[in-house]
Amino acid sequence: MLKESVLLESQTLRSGVLDRTDVLDKVKALSLLPDGMHVTTAMVAAYFGVTTEVIRQLKARHREELSCNGMTTLQGPELARFKRDVLSLFPGSYPQPRSSLTLYSRRAVLNVAMLLRDSHVARQVRVYLLDMEHLARTQSVDNPAPTGPAGLDARIDQRITHILGRTVVPMFNTLIATSGEHRRELIELREDIENVERRMCWHHKRLATLEGEAPAENTRSTLKAMTWQAFEQHVAALLRRDGCTDVVVRQARSDRGIDITGRAADGRTVAVQCKNRSGRWTVPSADLQKFAGAARAIDRVDLALFVATCNFSHESQAIADLTGVVTVNREEVEAWTAGVRLKALR
Repeated sequence: MLKESVLLESQTLRSGVLDRTDVLDKVKALSLLPDGMHVTTAMVAAYFGVTTEVIRQLKARHREELSCNGMTTLQGPELARFKRDVLSLFPGSYPQPRSSLTLYSRRAVLNVAMLLRDSHVARQVRVYLLDMEHLARTQSVDNPAPTGPAGLDARIDQRITHILGRTVVPMFNTLIATSGEHRRELIELREDIENVERRMCWHHKRLATLEGEAPAENTRSTLKAMTWQAFEQHVAALLRRDGCTDVVVRQARSDRGIDITGRAADGRTVAVQCKNRSGRWTVPSADLQKFAGAARAIDRVDLALFVATCNFSHESQAIADLTGVVTVNREEVEAWTAGVRLKALR
């Protein structure tokens, strides 16, 4: 098994585990700013038990790598907006930056953990990351997947679907955002790829049905058996599966109407409200109003998702349409769980 120190020396190894930001909370609780997505230099220093000067020196040495993984410095109008929209919501008094403010995403904090030498917490994070890597490798050897023709075909198809959703589509999103002359052609190609991905997902469901399984019923019963906490974690896992980063499930007592925050593969900020309800229960308009206010007026996210294991009343759907909130009802949650990428995240 590799020693934790190898992460200090190899940027390639670091980049391979940067998606595992959940490790931070497993080692020590990471407090976030009211936006649920960022921390300051002082908060990073407190998490790792070092001085702010140590973090500043680390930032100076590895600025390019950290910037690629979510570190940013706000100045001027951007800083003024952040003070007004986020820092003003901080409980109690909070020192206001004068000319600039450096913010770290959870991914950037994990990056710091793999660069910081003299911190016991950082070493624990590195050890935990490598333990997970070792466990994943040994499990894949000790518990090999079926190698019959049918099992192998299914694994290949699922791998192709995974690559389309996690690599190819995000690549097209980046190209579209930076292209000018060929933008229309790229969008058409991306739609063709998404159609292939959707067809493969539904193909798997159809084969399972023909073979005597009932995937829809199984999925429905699984969702029904979840507690509201488990459902929030399930939705967070689906977001990560579809390419979202910095996915955070907020604490219930301080979520301000938003259960999950994150960032889509194309860079859009995402806020999610989850409701796990069964039977004939529908989402009332009051819940939509509260969430729309939190997502649009307070956090001002790019994409607001209201995910429910039931349907939405006519009035609540009308409010969602007016405010730009994307509703995800029971059938859409089941399809999403079964492997179909959520349209709003494409």
